[in-house]
Amino acid sequence: MTTVKEAVLRPELDDKLAGLAKDVDQNAYYPKPFMQEVLTDGYFRGQALADEARLIRYVSYRCMTTGFNLWCHAAGLTYIRHTENQTLHNEWIDALESGRTLAATGLSNPMKYYAGLEKLHLSASPSAGGGYTVNGVLPSVSNIAEDHGFGVVADAGGRCVMLFVHGSQAGVTYKEKTDYIGLNGSATYACKFTDAHISAGRVIAEDAAGFVQNIRPLFVTYQIPLALGVTERAIDAIEKCANKQNGANSALPVQAKGLRSRLIELASAFEEAVKDGRPEWETICRLRLNAAYLALDSTHAAMLHSGGAAYMRAAADNRRLREAYFFANLTPTVKHLETMLQADQT
Repeated sequence: MTTVKEAVLRPELDDKLAGLAKDVDQNAYYPKPFMQEVLTDGYFRGQALADEARLIRYVSYRCMTTGFNLWCHAAGLTYIRHTENQTLHNEWIDALESGRTLAATGLSNPMKYYAGLEKLHLSASPSAGGGYTVNGVLPSVSNIAEDHGFGVVADAGGRCVMLFVHGSQAGVTYKEKTDYIGLNGSATYACKFTDAHISAGRVIAEDAAGFVQNIRPLFVTYQIPLALGVTERAIDAIEKCANKQNGANSALPVQAKGLRSRLIELASAFEEAVKDGRPEWETICRLRLNAAYLALDSTHAAMLHSGGAAYMRAAADNRRLREAYFFANLTPTVKHLETMLQADQT
């Protein structure tokens, strides 16, 4: 599937999705009811990786913030799907796949830590009776609420552990962050841990480094459809204004035809990379980097093709530009990916 022209959602959900973007962008509306309906309909239960990615792309074509929230959930769900802690898996897998509980990632800082870009923000000490007591602050975790769950990695003194934290966890407090230029409907909070006891039943992995290395290709795979969706919508917008001002847009150096050719090539490579459900790390990182640059190129070009209309506060073109800049700075960021991939070549 190299385009998103065929409907993925049932008509009633499709109609709800079509009306979300403006409210999410302008009013910081958090589309939780929509996401829960998607999950209740079974779109993350027993589906192939390619099908889940297709859904995120389809949603992102219409509203990348909502697509981003679904990515957060898919990442958190990945932790529970792959944990060897059967108690944790059995307690949460059905709730997360059915949408009774939503999930977040909490993995931005650990991903940067393992790449040598940041110190780990959380520390953990073993608790009497099992589990860990956690302290520290995560500056930004998205798709969070008191009835959600998210994963964290903490330094346990010479090794790192990965834990699943419920939003109502005692010892964890939240401060909402809504001063971004975009993505304010993403339920993003700073999370402060003060002697928060996480039970043994919620340990995702005693060896966080090994676990993260195992699941990180999926973590990044679920991101790429965000860019594919917003890119295709930007290209469609360029094509719609081809005859504007007597065809003056034809003089611009970046045109829809070239962008669409790049999109089709990238989408085809992505589909090939995920078709067996086991994406290879370096391949998926290169696709992720290319997707970020293509989203930036496409949304920037759409601003120029649309002209003055794109600079109205509620214009979809500038919303997509802001979404593309967010994607470029979503962990792993473009500089993170460039650093890592260039190091692999030396």
